[in-house]
Amino acid sequence: MDIETARFNMIEQQIRPWDVLDQRVLDLLGVIRREDFVPTAYRALAFVDMEIPLAGGESMFAPKLEARLLQELEVKPYETVLEIGAGSGYMAALLSRQAQSVLTIEIAPELERMAASNLERAGCTNAQVQAGDGARGWEPAGPVDIIMVSGSLPLVPQSLLDQLKIGGRLCAIVGDAPVMSAEIFTRITSTAWENVKLFETFAKPLRNAVQPSRFEF
Repeated sequence: MDIETARFNMIEQQIRPWDVLDQRVLDLLGVIRREDFVPTAYRALAFVDMEIPLAGGESMFAPKLEARLLQELEVKPYETVLEIGAGSGYMAALLSRQAQSVLTIEIAPELERMAASNLERAGCTNAQVQAGDGARGWEPAGPVDIIMVSGSLPLVPQSLLDQLKIGGRLCAIVGDAPVMSAEIFTRITSTAWENVKLFETFAKPLRNAVQPSRFEF
């Protein structure tokens, strides 16, 4: 497989047509080598428009979804990022090239080790992986500018929204299958948040995600 041709085709045939037009994001996809974050067994599929299986039944987002979410977040160089769900470390690597620092939380030990190894090998010195359950937030990180939830949530818990600084943004895929949408929540004041629905999509549920109250009759 010609890696660079496959990478070029991924950007030009999948990602750019999906309204990812921010040149900084497109350039970043050429810098961070996605194939280095894909399990060896799936390396030939690194640039295909599909989710890539990971250990424990988890998966990487499809490339165009990763790129679109990154574009919508508009991460600034001075901002701090908390990611919930490290996976292979690829999204953290992308975020680390735009942000001041990234802390990514991973509940699965095998993926925590994989992400840490991949990020170190890629030279992402401002990205750190910690083992733990971040579904309700991660208080040791303190208030942050950006929260990226790398998995879907039936609802966004208040504990996650409260961890945003004023002006901070949270990106998550919200809903229950088959109806989910990518959304951005922006903290406007200490008590108010703005919610924008971007597009419909689908992602596997985040492990231990907070569930809505369900009434039985």
